[in-house]
Amino acid sequence: MRASISSALLLAFAAAGPASQAATKVLVTVVEQRTGAPVKDLTAAGFTVTEERSPRRVEAAEYVPAGLIDIMLLLDTSLVGPVVQPVASSFIAQLQPKEQMAVVAYDSSATLIQSFTSSKELLERAVSGVKFGNNPQVLDALYAAIDGGFEGAGFRRVILLLTAGIEGPSRTGERDVIRLARRNGVSIYPVYVAGYGRSLFESLARQTGGASFNLRDMKRSAGENPGPRVFEVLRSHYVLTLSGNLPPGERLKVDVRHPRKVNVSFLPLD
Repeated sequence: MRASISSALLLAFAAAGPASQAATKVLVTVVEQRTGAPVKDLTAAGFTVTEERSPRRVEAAEYVPAGLIDIMLLLDTSLVGPVVQPVASSFIAQLQPKEQMAVVAYDSSATLIQSFTSSKELLERAVSGVKFGNNPQVLDALYAAIDGGFEGAGFRRVILLLTAGIEGPSRTGERDVIRLARRNGVSIYPVYVAGYGRSLFESLARQTGGASFNLRDMKRSAGENPGPRVFEVLRSHYVLTLSGNLPPGERLKVDVRHPRKVNVSFLPLD
């Protein structure tokens, strides 16, 4: 187990004094809708936070660039999975020396095919050796991956869901996945091709501090290689300090004032 601690949590608890330690911290990701690029120039005044329609004052907003992450690549290996397999190499290439990635193959079940490692060679070998078949059950796979999958992780916990975009008949519900992700401090970043599961993927990202990416849309804004843009977003977020020490509930809402249309997601850190 590594002794390092997540950059987001360092920022969340680094301020001195008991009052600061008791403050409520929320991780927020803000992405431009058109380009998929992270928004980096916001201040506390640019955020509006409400819960049960009651405002919560934003005392501070700290932008965290180039944060280190531990990534679980959840790879679609269903009957439609081969359409996204080539993209996995683009993601593996973005791994920084201190970071680690694990690979979980999923169709009707989820199987760990490579535990956390910094070796790009081992990750490439794992992805190239997958076999495809059966129906995709995204929510079941996410729940299984989050439930104990990040034990010993030292940096921010991220699931990179690489999927064709189709959800099969999962036994697990969307709300169950979101609650487990929040409880374990895991952000979900779906990367998909088809629009069939778009609303599901956007919801999973929005409520866990992640972001969703449509590969077809990305070709217009980021070219044929989606890796650099996706990982730029993975490593860019804000940590908001909210007034009071009341933990954020399920009805928390975060809005942003910005001249361009943006997608906003959040993950409670406390």
